[in-house]
Amino acid sequence: MRTDHSPLAGGIHCETSTLRVLFSRAGIDLSEPMLFGLGGGLSFVYWDSRRQPLPFIGGRVKPFEIALSVADRCGVALDVHETSSARLAWQRVRGALDEGAAVGLQLDSYYLDYFTSRVHFAGHFAAMIGYDEQNARLVDTAQQGGQVSTSLDSLAAARSARGPMSARHRSFTVRPSDPTDLPSSIIDAVTSTAIAYLNPPIANVGGRGVRTAARKLPTWLDRVADPSVDLPLIASLMERGGTGGGLFRNLYRDFLAEAREIVDLAPSEAAAWDEGIDLFDESAVLWTRAANLIDTAGREREPRLLAEGSAVLNTIADVETAALERLRTLEHRSVRPRP
Repeated sequence: MRTDHSPLAGGIHCETSTLRVLFSRAGIDLSEPMLFGLGGGLSFVYWDSRRQPLPFIGGRVKPFEIALSVADRCGVALDVHETSSARLAWQRVRGALDEGAAVGLQLDSYYLDYFTSRVHFAGHFAAMIGYDEQNARLVDTAQQGGQVSTSLDSLAAARSARGPMSARHRSFTVRPSDPTDLPSSIIDAVTSTAIAYLNPPIANVGGRGVRTAARKLPTWLDRVADPSVDLPLIASLMERGGTGGGLFRNLYRDFLAEAREIVDLAPSEAAAWDEGIDLFDESAVLWTRAANLIDTAGREREPRLLAEGSAVLNTIADVETAALERLRTLEHRSVRPRP
């Protein structure tokens, strides 16, 4: 049996909260905003199809992309294991815990005992820090309780779930490897994020995706089955679904502000960086306003509010494009490519 009673508080976003625990156990102290920014977490996606009950608005990259990118940029080894065998999956996790590691797990939150919201989401992450004969000890986000426990049976069900965003019993640990130059890694992360946002492969992603969402938003009263329930749910996920408010823009603004004290910038670069911080602060406020408009439009079934929300999204696209155009001009310093 392995248990850990250290006072580990949960964070804001499930993947970066999990990484913070794993990095700390490996002796690397990085804040959650720093992990989010180094992992290139900022993005945007608008997705809708006939098979979906609701349109989806997301403000970050795909699940596990942050972990892969931040490991590359921080010079750590990310040991990842996936298997179709529940028995082998548990042996891996138990062995790592018995050796003193914290273990990151990808889960379907629907099955976890401590979740009050029973919605299938297989892209959830938590850090496992201990177990006994019946229960697993986890660190989840502060919103979910921080240090929590769930039965081993529920954990097994959450790990074996299939469906959108699921993985095959994915677990991962962190160990130090080759050190990297943190300021250069920060610049690489910022410029790479800017390039991806400004040059999306399809019209549903990045800055183009925000404008696509702006065009679609006025149709949502007719798109969903019950606007008074469905639109407030979308708004809640945007603002309180582990995003830190402002659809992750508060988290990215805080990363830029923290990184500003680390990187050595020329005067023109410093001006661009400071403008980026201010613009993402503005963007976060606008995303919160958009979520509030969507919420109220659904409860009141008021199309005028969705039209107003559409205008806010177009303003967001302008603000974020301006911010990332400025940040893209920073000197790009490459780190080693991901294998």
